[in-house]
Amino acid sequence: MNNTVERTQGTATLYGRAFIGLMLRDARVLRREFWPFIIRVAMNPLLFLFVFTFLFPRIGESFGAAGGMDFGTVLLPGLMAVAIMFTGIAAVALPLSTEFGITREIDDRVMCPIPVAAVAMEKVCFSALQCLLSAAIVFPLAYLIPSQPVHVHVSSWWLLIAVSILASLVSGALGLTIGTTVEPRQIGLIFSVVVVPITFLGCVYYPWALLYHVRWLQYAVLINPIVYMSEGLRAALTPALTHMPAWLILAALSLSLLLLGWAGVRGFTRRVIG
Repeated sequence: MNNTVERTQGTATLYGRAFIGLMLRDARVLRREFWPFIIRVAMNPLLFLFVFTFLFPRIGESFGAAGGMDFGTVLLPGLMAVAIMFTGIAAVALPLSTEFGITREIDDRVMCPIPVAAVAMEKVCFSALQCLLSAAIVFPLAYLIPSQPVHVHVSSWWLLIAVSILASLVSGALGLTIGTTVEPRQIGLIFSVVVVPITFLGCVYYPWALLYHVRWLQYAVLINPIVYMSEGLRAALTPALTHMPAWLILAALSLSLLLLGWAGVRGFTRRVIG
């Protein structure tokens, strides 16, 4: 029995070291491409904030505020959710389109002494770290660019941390699902017909509660995981705005992670072994 326990512990240690080794390998690659990564993440929120919260008020145009707050305050949680979503998908789906290509670079990874499913989960975990970094980059931009002050108050740090981590993992799992089910030559099309629509219908630029004017759409968007990312960050950062209950947000993100994670790992295993 002692021998069995020792073998189990030895296997777990080996798996843990291999998993960390893959993370360090990806971190080294990211470090070499750090500034392109920063530019890629910051460009979209930078332009959006500049045009809609700095330029428009200066030329006499403005958007209607929600809940008595200016548009910049409403927009900040949504832009953080978009940054998390795009970063997670790009960090997993785009590299997979190359690794599953003719060169089969993925074979180098799966030779690591851990189960194939663990290689897939490492990709999701490392993409989650990139997602958290991208969300942190958006935060100071929303303070520096808008012409009117952005009013943010963290009502619950645990909710902010929980939503940020779950949202980052969900984005990575979605990227894994896309990268393992879509042919490499169709990845660009997926961004046009899937990623962009779910962003615009993800309560990024408006609270979910305001969709009661279009009741059928208010219920239809509930299948969109970015809705819960936006609402969760809105609940943590701008609690004065009407938002979904915290328990519903966390439950929906957890369910999304389970479903997308299962689909992504299953697809990854099938593509590697097949």
